[in-house]
Amino acid sequence: MIAQAIDFQVTGELRDTMREWRRRFAIVGIAGLVATLAGLFLVSPDQFYRSWLWSYLFVVGLAAGSLAWLMVQYLTGGAWGVIIRRPAEAAARTMPLVLALFIPIFIGIRNLYPWSHANLVMADEVLRHKQPYLNVPFFTLRALIYLGGWWFLSWCLNRWSATEDREGGETPRRRMGALSGPGLIFFGLSVTFMATDWVLSIDPRWYSTMYGLLMIAGQALSSMAFLITVVVFLAARRPMADVVTPRHLHDLGKLMFALVMLWAYFSFSQFLIIWAGNLPEEIPWYLVRLHGGWQYVGLLIVIGHFALPFALLLSRDVKRNFKLLRNIALFILAMRVIDIYWQVAPDFFKGSFGLSWVDVTAVVGLSGIWFAYFLRQLEKRPLLPLHDPHLNEALEHGRE
Repeated sequence: MIAQAIDFQVTGELRDTMREWRRRFAIVGIAGLVATLAGLFLVSPDQFYRSWLWSYLFVVGLAAGSLAWLMVQYLTGGAWGVIIRRPAEAAARTMPLVLALFIPIFIGIRNLYPWSHANLVMADEVLRHKQPYLNVPFFTLRALIYLGGWWFLSWCLNRWSATEDREGGETPRRRMGALSGPGLIFFGLSVTFMATDWVLSIDPRWYSTMYGLLMIAGQALSSMAFLITVVVFLAARRPMADVVTPRHLHDLGKLMFALVMLWAYFSFSQFLIIWAGNLPEEIPWYLVRLHGGWQYVGLLIVIGHFALPFALLLSRDVKRNFKLLRNIALFILAMRVIDIYWQVAPDFFKGSFGLSWVDVTAVVGLSGIWFAYFLRQLEKRPLLPLHDPHLNEALEHGRE
């Protein structure tokens, strides 16, 4: 199959379908955000900001994780990355929205983090020791560095990709590859510090040297499951129906399978190290999550986030079945939501299991708005990169 023989522009039928889905997501997202804002007054400001924080972490994982996959593809090449490149670029272009959605967290710092209260810091030796790092101005500056850095990487890569579409040549590809190496290093460091700032500092006495890796693996899994869902959605309609083959899905399914195992490895390693050490500075984090009803959520995560996807994705046929692989990817996304909630929420309750309706409306609202904005970005460009050096390889992938 020759790339020049196919028009990769979004067809009228597909554009109408995408706009209909975008409208649905926008309606659901706006309704969710309105209901969440109502929770600010009807429930409590504390609950509003807590629900916003963990829901925001899920959305960040989709955007930042897709950016990371984009950079990995520029460094490694191959047919597998060509298929997900445009969805990954569109997800990366949502960074301005992700930055805007951080504003409520900045406003609610004092509702979320005990180190932001001067009286608590003065009364606690541990907080005084960590004050040079855990303070509101430095916290805000670091957040802007993370979000601004991701936005800058996205802007550069998307700009050069558009240039490659218009002009071709090796220069844009060389620039994207040269930026992606340092960009991935920045991604790894920024996500690690982000996890420390936005999640671990909720309980500033607790720490884990594994948590940054766990966050990176979680974002990689969330974004890959999301990209697979988008690819299957596009593959049902032209022009991608003429391009995507079971072998493409097989490659992406193997990546998702590997990430399920990687996430499980990091999760169990953290648990084993902390449980074996049995230190008073570390063990309370798990004690809270293994009592009061949270243990059932943890069991659900073990089964649904690892055991079930692991068993299903062992099958070669499942990874080549468009509908089954999409359903598994959607299930993993749902489990990612539950896992993030399990990581964040127990630190606020410090007791029995609790779930507010604001938690539900927040994740629905933020996800709906983000998905709608993503679809708006996706329809702006051709669905495959026109001058990618691996384009013909991708078109022939699975047709030999």
